[in-house]
Amino acid sequence: MNDNGVIHTDTSRTRNTTADFAITDTALGPFTALVDVDGAVLAAGWTDDAENLRGLIHTTLRPVQLRQRDSLGAVTEAITAYHAGDLTAIDPIPVRQRSGQFLTHAWEVLRTVPAGSTLTYTEFATKAGRPEATRAAANACARNAAALFVPCHRILRTGGALGGFRWGLPVKRKLLDHEGVHPGSARTERP
Repeated sequence: MNDNGVIHTDTSRTRNTTADFAITDTALGPFTALVDVDGAVLAAGWTDDAENLRGLIHTTLRPVQLRQRDSLGAVTEAITAYHAGDLTAIDPIPVRQRSGQFLTHAWEVLRTVPAGSTLTYTEFATKAGRPEATRAAANACARNAAALFVPCHRILRTGGALGGFRWGLPVKRKLLDHEGVHPGSARTERP
């Protein structure tokens, strides 16, 4: 227990009691990130509703309470830099998500899709090691709690259609435009 009375536990096994969050104004609207005690992103998205984001976190990692901060240091700096045009600013930020083996691996694979590139859901499934599991790959995108840092917006339907996005298709389209990808004529990265 630290001086503030907050108990910190090993997040590889159990959840912490408190997570910090900050809301950053962006051209796409408010962006909220929740971070673990070590600064790893637990959840993020284009919203000002931190409680909704908390609900997206796996129960074994979900904090009991949230504490608002003006800044999350490197995480807030990366959010600001990405939205200002430094598309790789988000890459070194640690993320912590938990689920079954395939989803966890799929989220790691998503982090390897560089800005300016896209994959189809089928290509993503192949890159994640399960070419027959297109629906499971789409589910990994749908269940991703750490938007932007785990860039599920870079996954498209075959033919370049946007598909779904928790934060809305207009946000997905603007993110891809920001990264220089124009759906329908998207550059794709081959697995």
